Amino acid sequence: MERIVFGPVPSRRLGQSLGVNNIPHKVCTYSCIYCQVGKTENLTLERKTFYPPERIIEETGRVLASLRERNEKVDYISFVSDGEPTLDLNLGRMISELGRFGVRIAVITNGSLLWMEDVRRDLAGADLVSVKIDAFSPETWKKINSPAANLDYTKILRGIEKFREGFGKTFLTETLLVAGVNDSEPELKKIAGFLKPLSPSVAYIGIPTRPPAEQWVSPPPEDVVNMAYMIFTREGLKTELILGGVTDDRFGYTGDIEGDILNIISVHPMSRRQVQDLLEKAGGTWETVEKLLACKKAREIEYQGEKYYLKNFKR
Repeated sequence: MERIVFGPVPSRRLGQSLGVNNIPHKVCTYSCIYCQVGKTENLTLERKTFYPPERIIEETGRVLASLRERNEKVDYISFVSDGEPTLDLNLGRMISELGRFGVRIAVITNGSLLWMEDVRRDLAGADLVSVKIDAFSPETWKKINSPAANLDYTKILRGIEKFREGFGKTFLTETLLVAGVNDSEPELKKIAGFLKPLSPSVAYIGIPTRPPAEQWVSPPPEDVVNMAYMIFTREGLKTELILGGVTDDRFGYTGDIEGDILNIISVHPMSRRQVQDLLEKAGGTWETVEKLLACKKAREIEYQGEKYYLKNFKR
């Protein structure tokens, strides 16, 4: 049985983040053109139970105990799946029960279901919520996020505003820029104008840094990224750029190197250097990776001159 909990993974936003992948592979409300774990296979708006909450809670507790024995630091338990975490009908309950482990709870969401009252209620228990806002214009939203049918973007934006009104804890936004899609000056000004009254603790601007779902996707040139930064800051937003990951790439190790690699790359493609660093930390060798590739549990791809390793879901 595959693990649901992975990491901890180094995160610019969250420090050392112990991930909870509470959604099966590529079950999502969006099929974003830049997604690092591939195209969505089940585009849906239906909230339901995917895994027993008891399993997630027990597994999280067990992994935390193992990490603490190894003096591994965990800053957040984070719902950051390879689908949309708010599709999980039990999210609110799990946020509440996982909070008893004494670690802050974060949820990374695309915000597409925040128009639902039960979703806003579930997220209210988290210590940190990060919402993705890649566009303001519905046309641009459709191009970059490829949403499920029947989603209304105006309704989504109003839902984000309503959630923010009642959420007094850490609120972040992330806008990922794709060249020629959402990086025009007019679109960036509209996004910044929408973000301003939300008063996020930080408004992150990112670019694709790992292999995207659509091969033609590329990051904007440096001058365009700088323009976006200036537009955001002129609106009074505390803005940070995410242009190449974090400076600390130390992934956590629980004692099962093969399992750790597989669970991390199921939601977070790792570069060759990151895999080598984890192997060195765990006392492993590259033979572990060769074994995963040979039995087709993992696959190797190249993006912008660097090799990356992803979990192979189609064996």
